[in-house]
Amino acid sequence: MVNDIHMTNPKDKLWTQSFISACIGNFLLFFAFYLLVPIFPLYLIEQFQTSKSLVGVILSSYTLAALLIRPFAGFVLDMVYRKPIYLIAYLLFVLTFVGYPLANLIGVFLFFRILHGFTFGFVTTAGNSLIVDIMPASRRGEGLGYFGVANNLAMAIGPMTSLLMRDYYSFDVIFYTAIGSGLLGFLVAITIKSKNMSDRTVKQPIAFDRFFLLKGFNAGWSLLLMGVPYGMVVTYIAIYGKELGIRSGVGIFFSLMSVGLIFSRLIGGKMVDRGQLVKVVSYGTFFCLLGFLALAALNKIEHYNSSMVVGLFYVIALVLGVGYGLIFPAYNTLFVNLAPNNRRATASSTYMTSWDIGVGIGLVLGGRLADARGGLPLAYLVGAFAVAFSLIFFMRIAGPHFERNKLR
Repeated sequence: MVNDIHMTNPKDKLWTQSFISACIGNFLLFFAFYLLVPIFPLYLIEQFQTSKSLVGVILSSYTLAALLIRPFAGFVLDMVYRKPIYLIAYLLFVLTFVGYPLANLIGVFLFFRILHGFTFGFVTTAGNSLIVDIMPASRRGEGLGYFGVANNLAMAIGPMTSLLMRDYYSFDVIFYTAIGSGLLGFLVAITIKSKNMSDRTVKQPIAFDRFFLLKGFNAGWSLLLMGVPYGMVVTYIAIYGKELGIRSGVGIFFSLMSVGLIFSRLIGGKMVDRGQLVKVVSYGTFFCLLGFLALAALNKIEHYNSSMVVGLFYVIALVLGVGYGLIFPAYNTLFVNLAPNNRRATASSTYMTSWDIGVGIGLVLGGRLADARGGLPLAYLVGAFAVAFSLIFFMRIAGPHFERNKLR
């Protein structure tokens, strides 16, 4: 098999009909997802009177289910046509939303949460593999950056929309809005055309390295550590905002974070295509470190100057957005470039599994620390230490390992 070693060619067309459809479908899928992210803790506390610790456990079950299915999804997607599997997983993901408004017991809610995690893990692995197939290899970093922008736009609009809707409508209305967004995205995804050579059925032996990209483990550890504080932010930032006295406008945090994500993704993706992948990851991780250190210090600042807290709260959102926006396309490209062409889905699975484990740890750890004496400031300080260790590990081990083993 010939590796796709290439030079950037300006004639390589990125914005095809299929690429645009994939980005729109991805946006609508994640819009449905992010509609529910900020309201789930509030929903569980109000409807079932759960503690913050239990909220973390229940919500992390989603991530646990996703990471358990991803290795299997990667194995299957490297053997069969990706598009039909992607569409089936997409539809099942949307239909599972129906279970949330029907759940009248915490156990029933947990069941649907786990089921939703399985479908989410499969559809996102399939989508991430499919998008690599339909874009030119010479513009992979840029293309993954734009594809990720769809997620970030959803992150900008989704939480703000749901928190605004919560002021006027019931939780059920938000759930049904998510279902409508998902169904529309499914219809758009049907129009994607994939003709890549990796979409042919290939017989592969059952082996451990067919489920996990072994060469990606070092980078996986670094990415896992970055996911820990991210899980704390997306789940508990609304609660932290209220503790800081920010009663309204917490949804703006997600919007500003998304602005940073979008801006830096586009820059970072192009830098990756110019061979600066390791540098992009290092810069992004450093920005995240600054953001989490500042986030942990907000409660101290609030005691001395409460008027500064709101402004810093939103500045931190931008800083974190810039940091994560740099590392996402860089890490995604890193895993793909460590894998041969017929292992792209496995590479995507390993990339996403590493992230899911980190986010899941963040959900559980954040909930436990929130209920502890140190509260959420302690949680975000722990997250900052995780980011610092990730930066050191990547610069000393994961980055040099990538440079020695990359295939393209």
